[in-house]
Amino acid sequence: MTQQPAPTGSATRTEASPEIGRTIDVNGIATNYHDHGSGDPVLLIHGSGPGVSAWANWRLTIPELAKQHRIIAPDILGFGYTQRPDGVRYDADTWLAHLVGLLDTLGIDRVAVIGNSFGGSLALRLATRYPDRVNRLILMGSVGVLFPITPGLDAVWGYEPSVQNMRRLLDVFAYDRGFATDELAELRYRASTRPGVHEVYAAMFPAPRQDKVTAMAVPEQDIAALPHETLIVHGRDDQVIPLAASCRLLDLIPNSRLHVFARCGHWVQIEHADRFNALVEGFLTGVI
Repeated sequence: MTQQPAPTGSATRTEASPEIGRTIDVNGIATNYHDHGSGDPVLLIHGSGPGVSAWANWRLTIPELAKQHRIIAPDILGFGYTQRPDGVRYDADTWLAHLVGLLDTLGIDRVAVIGNSFGGSLALRLATRYPDRVNRLILMGSVGVLFPITPGLDAVWGYEPSVQNMRRLLDVFAYDRGFATDELAELRYRASTRPGVHEVYAAMFPAPRQDKVTAMAVPEQDIAALPHETLIVHGRDDQVIPLAASCRLLDLIPNSRLHVFARCGHWVQIEHADRFNALVEGFLTGVI
């Protein structure tokens, strides 16, 4: 395993940003990831909001789950503080290869996987392509099946940087406006405008964005063949990914269950952090 300094163009460790964890070479890509706790490994795959990072997505989840598990939370290729090399084709196969490469580099053969939104599609792809490498699967507000793109998701993927636009997106993400503060909007805006970040983000999700929903979908026959125990989680009031997508996953995956949080938008892990963490911990340990 090769550890490297923070990627060129990213913040340095001297800035003490909590979003910067460790840096590891994954197939030539300097990859930022968080590695906390011990025990059975759990891979956390973040969503695709502008300026997102693993820590921003999972900051309330990592400390709790790390009490009983080894938590691995990478910045997916093209996001956060992972290197963004020139000439990369950003698509589901590229992202999957990066995740598998991370597991290989860390020497992790089998892992529980939690995928949020866009990350849910990657979790599904990992479980269907490499079923022996996944033991349990958790999908939260997940992409991965076909659905008409929502105005909320179109706004997320079509984001143009400004504090005002980021503030509007926070209102789309959260049911409780108390979570969508001006301070958070400023913080996430700054993250979305670090050098090179928006250029790559805009290239990932150009219009027409319905095509990207289709490209991220996993064949339904592959989903229906999943052998894994699967927990599906969704906010009832999600404006980004429709609840119907999780209902479809419930129909398709034989060993699945669906937990819907009322008074909750796309941020289950933030708006209902304590209940979400307890639910996930119970599922991972087989208590529920």
